[in-house]
Amino acid sequence: MEAILLVGGQGTRLRPLTISTPKPLLPTAGVPLLEHQLVRARDAGVTRIVFATSYRAEMFSEAFGDGGRLGLDIVYVTEDEPLGTAGAIRNASTALECDADSPVLVLNGDILSGHDIPAQVAAHEKGEAAVTLHLTLVDDARRYGSVPTSPDGRVMDFVEKSPNPPTNQVNAGCYVFRRSVIGSIPAGRVVSAEYETFPQLLAAGEPVCGYVEAAYWLDVGTPAAFVRGVNDLVLGTLPSPVVEVDGSGVLLLENASVASTARVDGGTSVGAGARIGAEATVESSVLFDDAVIEQDARVVRSVVGRGARICSGAVLEDCVIGDGVTVRSGNQLLNGARVWPNTELPPTAIRFSAE
Repeated sequence: MEAILLVGGQGTRLRPLTISTPKPLLPTAGVPLLEHQLVRARDAGVTRIVFATSYRAEMFSEAFGDGGRLGLDIVYVTEDEPLGTAGAIRNASTALECDADSPVLVLNGDILSGHDIPAQVAAHEKGEAAVTLHLTLVDDARRYGSVPTSPDGRVMDFVEKSPNPPTNQVNAGCYVFRRSVIGSIPAGRVVSAEYETFPQLLAAGEPVCGYVEAAYWLDVGTPAAFVRGVNDLVLGTLPSPVVEVDGSGVLLLENASVASTARVDGGTSVGAGARIGAEATVESSVLFDDAVIEQDARVVRSVVGRGARICSGAVLEDCVIGDGVTVRSGNQLLNGARVWPNTELPPTAIRFSAE
């Protein structure tokens, strides 16, 4: 089976982490975020994947090459201008090799999901569908577009964000298309799957199905969600074939070091060459390669970029520190504060919050 992987977004909500690295390539429990999806797709029977790239497109081929390392055949198609979800799918389809009736899996590059891909494909084929959407269940659907379905699994409507959603089933961003349907999407212009392609298929009487599964699902679109995703991978809440969970609640990558008196837990990932000093506290956080947390520093639910240094006594809670930043003693960064790369915050007693 072939797949299209949508990786063209700029990841603006995750800045400064995405200034130099596309969101799907951010280090996520020891590997690029995408790798968790790629390996799951491979294990589900996908053999060939077309990357639909745009922002920093060259970095994807540098990271994954021809896919041989992962047992996949990977090719790349780049958008010169953003084309929307369906437009990107149509653009990437020029590299597909399957016939018109074959199923094509479409994945979003910023999702972590534990749902059953083969079961979704089987539902698609059983329903002889034009497209089958993975629908996940959420506690509060008001923030999402909800997708009501009939008892036989047919999608009845697409209801945009509403104070009274008709269902708690929402679009999870993984689709199985019939190849010929992708070919019917207009080429060379912006096309939204959610606002144009799917409603038009419904209006034309085409079978659009929903595969509903309440497995783990997370849109890794914000710093808080990114941290949560890494924590869940390290803790084993979301099992991944490329993460080895040992029950400690901590992932130490190559040459990482933690002082014996430091407290590190909560699904923290400690990057290659990173160091955590004596009496430091690091809870539910993500340290990129070569980050340094000095003695007595406190880091909670935060991301610390490559080569950044958090000096003795500094406090970080729910914030993002860019690559190469130095946070001197006395600083307290709280509630969504973000520090751009290669900045130095001098010794101070200020308390900085994004609120």
